[in-house]
Amino acid sequence: MNTIKSMFYTTLALLSLSSCNQETSSSQEQGQNQTVSSENAQADQEGSTDLGDQKLYFSQQKFEAMGLKVDTLPTKSLVGIVKANGQLDVPPQNEAAITAIIGANVTSIKIIEGDKVSKGNVLGYLSHPDLIKLQTDYSNAYNRMNFLQKDYNRQKRLYEAEVASGRKFQETESTYISMKGTVNGLESQLRLLGLNFNQIRKGKIYNQVPVVSPITGYVEKVNIKVGQFVQQQKEMFEIVNTEHVHADLMVFEKDVNKVKEGQNVHFNIQSLPDADLTAKIYSVGKTFEQDPKAVHVHAEIENKEGNLYPGMYITAKIATSENKVTALPEEAIVTANGESYIFTAKKGTANEKETWILSPLKVMTGQEDDGWVEIKLLNPLGKDNKVVWNNAYYLISELKKGESGHGH
Repeated sequence: MNTIKSMFYTTLALLSLSSCNQETSSSQEQGQNQTVSSENAQADQEGSTDLGDQKLYFSQQKFEAMGLKVDTLPTKSLVGIVKANGQLDVPPQNEAAITAIIGANVTSIKIIEGDKVSKGNVLGYLSHPDLIKLQTDYSNAYNRMNFLQKDYNRQKRLYEAEVASGRKFQETESTYISMKGTVNGLESQLRLLGLNFNQIRKGKIYNQVPVVSPITGYVEKVNIKVGQFVQQQKEMFEIVNTEHVHADLMVFEKDVNKVKEGQNVHFNIQSLPDADLTAKIYSVGKTFEQDPKAVHVHAEIENKEGNLYPGMYITAKIATSENKVTALPEEAIVTANGESYIFTAKKGTANEKETWILSPLKVMTGQEDDGWVEIKLLNPLGKDNKVVWNNAYYLISELKKGESGHGH
């Protein structure tokens, strides 16, 4: 019996001790959590510090050493911009692919790539027995037509005088008209080949035919060699007229509604980094390309400089609107804690010395144009209040270093 009591009290004591340990552990853990929570809250509070509560004090000497520029907040005309990429291009009527009208051999080439040619200039010559046969066929058909024409006129007079039968006259007329059509067809072929059929009528036969340029421009490609046989419709030469080269821009769907004819464009070419080129939009496409989903916008170049060739890659800014807004140079604005700040500036005294007092001021920014940024004030500035126009990044660095005392 005594043994049973002894075991009971021992078990009770162990349970009590375990309970105490659990309470102590829970209490310690709760205390640690409270400490961590407090530290996190303090860190959050430090991260959201309002810079507007801080100030910088600069002596005149330090102010001048930093090269700070101070003036009133200006009003400036800023232009809304749509950025676009593209390339230089020429209209379809300013490009030509010269093909072989008939299968023949290349006997000579008169130009090389890069040469300037005028409309009608000879680019090369072709020769083939079929070309000679075409000329002899024309000569024979032309002479045959002249004979039939005379016979037709004679039969017509006899028919009108009721001496010849109507059937004979109709047969002669039909043969004459058929041969006349054959001659006209052969003349059309000779005209395409650039041959003078008036000379062929007199018995002249051309051993080779010229290949001529249909436009004025520059030779972009020569796709043949001397002695090569070129099939009909073979592309032999490519000519491009760069006089009407223009900017072909791709404008994405989100910006299409901002772009219209007559707007000004400023663009740059990678191979001409120092050239500041301008253009004016004369055509906006009405269908989207799918990859990327964008619309072609064509702009006529107004100040062509240097050598501009189709295919050159360009980056452009399209001026879509113009607004008068309060604005500052980009270097007057700095971002801290996810907010935009500028600095106000005024003169005061500290330790009986003239001192510049600079204060960060939270603002919102708007459109940007050529290094200027629109400034939207959350609270109005005083009439004579001035702002710092530059070095905002260095000023915010001074604040973060804790240099809120007097500068020297």
